[in-house]
Amino acid sequence: MTGSTTTATVCVAGCGPAGAVLGLLLARAGVEVVVLEKHADFLRDFRGDTVHPSTLDVLDELGLIDRFLALPHHKVSTVGFVRDGRRLDVADFSMLGLRYPYIAFVPQWDLLHLLTSEAARYPHFRLLLQAEAHDVVRQEGRVAGVRFRDPGGEHEVRAHLTVAADGRHSAVRRASGLRPREFGAPMDVLQFRISRRDTDPDEGYHLRMAAGKSVAVINRGAYWNIAYMIRKGGHDDLRRAGIQTLRDDVASLVGFLADRVGEVTGFDDTRFLEVRLDRLRRWHAPGLLLIGDAAHAMSPIAGVGINLAVQDAVAAANLLTGHLRRAQAKGRPVPGRVAAAVQRRRWAPTVATQALQRGAQRFGIDRALRGQAEPPDFSAIARLPFVRALMSRLLGVGVRPEHVRVPPMPPRGQSVEGQGR
Repeated sequence: MTGSTTTATVCVAGCGPAGAVLGLLLARAGVEVVVLEKHADFLRDFRGDTVHPSTLDVLDELGLIDRFLALPHHKVSTVGFVRDGRRLDVADFSMLGLRYPYIAFVPQWDLLHLLTSEAARYPHFRLLLQAEAHDVVRQEGRVAGVRFRDPGGEHEVRAHLTVAADGRHSAVRRASGLRPREFGAPMDVLQFRISRRDTDPDEGYHLRMAAGKSVAVINRGAYWNIAYMIRKGGHDDLRRAGIQTLRDDVASLVGFLADRVGEVTGFDDTRFLEVRLDRLRRWHAPGLLLIGDAAHAMSPIAGVGINLAVQDAVAAANLLTGHLRRAQAKGRPVPGRVAAAVQRRRWAPTVATQALQRGAQRFGIDRALRGQAEPPDFSAIARLPFVRALMSRLLGVGVRPEHVRVPPMPPRGQSVEGQGR
């Protein structure tokens, strides 16, 4: 029906990892939540699919780890780079004594389907597909919900709290008037696949650099996921140079793929990613909270964006749930200080992770892509045990890993005791 209005305690705009995890956590805690997703399903290729050890811990705490690990996935325990044909691991999660000492590569649509299917078991969860949030509803100086479009027309969700989890190009953020601080990125990325053979080396998750070129190579089991980096704004130049330029660069950097680069028949086989690195100074306004890429867009370096987004969602649920239950029961607004507490909790991990990414961009990738000199050789430093341990902790676990603190309410037709872990 055109012009309908839905009410909820919380409206979450965006059903990526941050929105899906927050929706699940709130619904299982008895908070009425509506999650809006602008697409008709989750089936989009070349989305982030790295699930880090601390996110695996969250899935375990939600009782979902067995179902997650039953999904088709590939485990990688190291992150590193290859320079002049020599491989060096800068992070090795097996040295940390973790319960899940690896990154699991899982198609994001499988992860989102798992999270939303679990959330749908709770009576307080509602997912609206093909619902594109484009504006906020304001009432008495506060954000009181969102306006969205679907095939039936224009609608509203009225809520005590609106959470923007709609990504780096957040429409809710734009409508709220908040503007992120841009840190810049020296590169954009073209992503594509090349088949993998059993005789190929197990590269794990590695970056390969040489003067003028850089690629990230990710073992996805049946194929290699290649992230080919280009100078910021250089996409049109590459297209003019032709697809053979890309093939030649990949063949020179990843020699064992030289006989297969022709599988990339043209630029239609690639997906362009505009790399952004930014951060809001303020992640909240009266009635509004921003998390994940809507609050801080991450570079694809080390694939930590999903992990940061999930940790934001867990922290938000831990800090907000009690206040949201009171708002739901008494109709009172959620105090602004509570949303501010989420930003305080997640500020240091975000700043530290972005600083690490900015350093990698400045001292490694930027120099490589400019072709002015060979990328710097950090191998002596990276081999130091305490450096590897620190990098393993930063990349795998993060600065401040979050844990699920809010106990669940029973889902439909079950007792809490009957859920299990």
